[in-house]
Amino acid sequence: MNHSYPALHHKNGDSGRCTVEQFVFANDSVPRPLVRLRWWSWWSWQSWRPWSQDYIVWLLDTIAYRAESCPQTPQIPQTPHETSSPWHAEVVACVFTSPRDDIGHHVAAVAAAIGLDGKMGKDLEVKARIAARLQPFLYSVVRDHSMALEVPLPKLPNNDIVQRLCLAPTDEDGISRQTVVTSPHTVQEGTVLYPFVVGLGQQKGCVSMETRLVGPQGWLVISDIDDSIKHTQTSEWTGILRTTFAEEPRPIAGMPAFYAHLHQQLIPAWIYLSASPYNLYPFLRQFLRSFYQPGTLMLRENSWQDLNSIGKMWTEGTQAYKEERMDQIHRWLPQRNVLSVGDSTQSDPEAYGTIYRKYPGWIRAIYIRRVTDIPHMERRNSEHRFQAAFHDVPESVWKVFDDPEEMYALIDQLKQEDSVE
Repeated sequence: MNHSYPALHHKNGDSGRCTVEQFVFANDSVPRPLVRLRWWSWWSWQSWRPWSQDYIVWLLDTIAYRAESCPQTPQIPQTPHETSSPWHAEVVACVFTSPRDDIGHHVAAVAAAIGLDGKMGKDLEVKARIAARLQPFLYSVVRDHSMALEVPLPKLPNNDIVQRLCLAPTDEDGISRQTVVTSPHTVQEGTVLYPFVVGLGQQKGCVSMETRLVGPQGWLVISDIDDSIKHTQTSEWTGILRTTFAEEPRPIAGMPAFYAHLHQQLIPAWIYLSASPYNLYPFLRQFLRSFYQPGTLMLRENSWQDLNSIGKMWTEGTQAYKEERMDQIHRWLPQRNVLSVGDSTQSDPEAYGTIYRKYPGWIRAIYIRRVTDIPHMERRNSEHRFQAAFHDVPESVWKVFDDPEEMYALIDQLKQEDSVE
């Protein structure tokens, strides 16, 4: 497995270090005090992370935001010499064990559904690809498992501190999700931190994540993935199975170059918001790193029982899901200028239009790719549909496009407007 993936197999072991550190335990709903510790006994951590078997651990990349940009977030009292607000970040960790049953019949079922069953014996590469993509869907979740992260902070004058964060136990889906509050060190915006799981070592290939520190001002791109920047064919069940499990991922023609231009002109923070299930996190993260700018990847928590339910993950409840996550992003970064990118296959226009009206002035631009390479898209691509989705949204804000080349001038215009302001 590629060591650039955050999902790696590890056996019992630890880094064996005891350092000057800071311990933080916080979440969204229950404010907890910042407890500063000097020398914490290593053995005290054993109850938090009993790595007694070969667990599979994922840490999902995230962004950190300043507390003053998020008024709803509990504030941590500052000491007299600390003038900067602390950074907050939503940390998502997943813990699994090996697949719960034989993967062979699942591979055969996917192959049959997309018409490859007669060719499977001849194309071992496709068979191996389907198995690798399906495997995370078959992992057995580990419930009620606590763990600790260690966060090496940048070396500052008179300050060489390693921070420790204790995460809440995993839930019934094997996921621990919470907002952690870092101490208010003068770590600069734009810094990338690399927290890793305590007990799994800091050597190359350890279970780690990227945490990008994003300030309150500037641009933020919230981008869909499927059929916006990656071929998925989300309106067709067999298309989803084929592009997700059997084929090598393909970017939408022209979108990598367009996003590179966007990044050069606006220098935004990036959040990729997708209704794809979180089981595809390693696959989609690698895709983004291969073709697009690094950023936070938000995926949907879901489970599956059969192939039909896999297809439903992309098509049911997507508007409500995206609006909920954009509400959360607004709480983190309410002062950022948002540029939202989506497509016409699902409910991106409706979700973006709703959020524009809910938070006036937050979204500065909405770009929707009109998908025409999938059958039966006439209604979804109709002018009536777009006008209804973007009612009360100025026409200067939203644009439906067929070719990314159309959008370069709009990005240049946004940059020019910023320079005037």
